[in-house]
Amino acid sequence: MFSTLLVALREGLEASLIIGILVAYIVRTDRRKSLPFLWLGVGLAVALSLILGAFLTFTSTQLSPAGEEVFAGTSSITAVVLVTWMVFWMKNNARQLRDSLHAKVDTSAAMGNIGLVAAAFFAVAREGLETALFIYSNFKTVSSDTGPTLGLVIGLTLAVILGITIYRQSIKINLGKFFTITGTALIVIAAGVLSYAVHEFQEFGAIPGEGMYAWNWTGGADSVIDTLLSGTIGIGTSITWVQLGVWAIYLGTTLRWYLKAAPRKVAVPA
Repeated sequence: MFSTLLVALREGLEASLIIGILVAYIVRTDRRKSLPFLWLGVGLAVALSLILGAFLTFTSTQLSPAGEEVFAGTSSITAVVLVTWMVFWMKNNARQLRDSLHAKVDTSAAMGNIGLVAAAFFAVAREGLETALFIYSNFKTVSSDTGPTLGLVIGLTLAVILGITIYRQSIKINLGKFFTITGTALIVIAAGVLSYAVHEFQEFGAIPGEGMYAWNWTGGADSVIDTLLSGTIGIGTSITWVQLGVWAIYLGTTLRWYLKAAPRKVAVPA
């Protein structure tokens, strides 16, 4: 529940902030009549994300055991790539996000209301599709009970509430620190999803090392510990050496680059 809640909160708040920026700019530029078209684009993006989530879930249930292993492994690796790209993109472009969205609204205005629908759709669809793919992969990684579903609902609800209160300027939070902290947590979760992908390919036989455990603590008493470890740092009470190596390399390398301070620009006298 914790890991899924965090993913939903982070991605949902990004989408909420994007929608808030678009709505505020349209209202400020006295184009309120265009708001229904903006919400149409947002609705289409949400619908597409739900369709992707349903497609992934349905497809995984229709495959053979071997096919399901390949599908789960491939979708998990894809999710890790997209989420890793997303957290770095947000870190590098957060300051220019508002101006970029304003420019897209102005450009789409020349195309009429259809252009505004497209601008809103593409601005939100990226967040929605990433969320659907990553949450599906995280569901497969951590648990099959109702915990992840509860985390998803709570996370999205909190994201919408925070987005509305920030838009209305009811609260102020340091978004830079918020995204840095949640981005770090997402990288940790992504490392666990990547480890799960390796496990699936090991079961399929595409990656060697199945059965060569770094540790393998089995038994009913370990179920709570396994759930806590899987839902936080992404590794459980049973992991192979290959899984552990991939997890450690990805986590160490990615966190190092993500938390690395950007070089300060030094002004050069004319």
